[in-house]
Amino acid sequence: MVTAAQPLLPPRATARPPRAAAVRHLGPNWYATVMGTAVVATAGAALPVSVPGLRPALTGVWALSLVVLLALLCARALHWTHHRDQARAHLLDPAMAPFYGCLAMALLAVGGGALTVGADWIGTEAAVALDAVLFTAGTAVGLAAAVAVPYLMAVRHRIEPAQATPVWLLPLVAPMVSAALGPLLVPHLPAGQAQETLLLACVALFGLSLLATLLMLPLVFGRLITAGPLPLALTPTLFLVLGPLGQSTTAVNNFADVAPGAVPAPYSGGFSVLAVLYGVPVMGFALLWLALAVAHVVRARRAGMGFAMTWWAFTFPVGTCVTGAAGLARHTGLAAFDGLAIGLYAVLVAAWGVAALHTVRGLVSGELLAAPRPVPVALP
Repeated sequence: MVTAAQPLLPPRATARPPRAAAVRHLGPNWYATVMGTAVVATAGAALPVSVPGLRPALTGVWALSLVVLLALLCARALHWTHHRDQARAHLLDPAMAPFYGCLAMALLAVGGGALTVGADWIGTEAAVALDAVLFTAGTAVGLAAAVAVPYLMAVRHRIEPAQATPVWLLPLVAPMVSAALGPLLVPHLPAGQAQETLLLACVALFGLSLLATLLMLPLVFGRLITAGPLPLALTPTLFLVLGPLGQSTTAVNNFADVAPGAVPAPYSGGFSVLAVLYGVPVMGFALLWLALAVAHVVRARRAGMGFAMTWWAFTFPVGTCVTGAAGLARHTGLAAFDGLAIGLYAVLVAAWGVAALHTVRGLVSGELLAAPRPVPVALP
């Protein structure tokens, strides 16, 4: 019983403030920033030109991608620890679940960059060790995503044909990134069984991803033709189709680079034939799709398309076309592919600069980490 001498006290607060609130809405799509940054370094190293100061700059960009990767891994760990409800919601969201393939590709991209340019800074031994760890982890995550995400889409997600977007390709492209970057490790393995096993494993990953992409791509293209243009914010994802095209071209050229000595004749020579006979027509289709995607983006921009994290789709897929074109230049000797690689790299650097600038602004303002805005209710 409360008396006059006993003042009423305010009730004790029982609800704890949410921990790590800043990362609650940090989804797996943020790994695209790592992919897009790392590919600037690896694609630049593949260019058929030598520019004074370029190599140290590329090493610095790779170091930045490594720092961003470590920061995101920590932030995503906090997300899963303190916001498991949101993490599970991401897995059950057909628009967000495919982005789990970006984790695998981020690990692989930074690992490949360690051998390509990072060795200039940390040394070859450390670069090989780092790439071996990231390649193994990235390949394992990529294979898991390539199985788990389509399974969830079939049994848990409720998807209509009109919802098909190029984002669906992300978990299927991850094994292709492993196929393209795995050959970098082949020369560092003991000659014989070890080298041949890794190279043929990369070929198997190439086939896995290619055939899965050929199953999914008609759904995306069919939706585009029958249901009209994508929503404005999703329009940049049309560039994601360039990923499997450019990365598969890069893969077959990398196979041809390391096959001599790793596999016996006549298979070693066959890889050089495959690099040209596969890479040239696929690069042709990639240029066709690039023109189509650019036309859609120009239309969306005129209609008011603003910045979103989907703008990072302008980076990594274009970078794979740079490395693919550079590989074709090595194996054909044609100056046209040299020019194509240089031109696409200029597009890549410009796209990365724009996406990075807007991302930093969004982080500083807090807009990119804020909760999604509720859909306004239409009043009668």
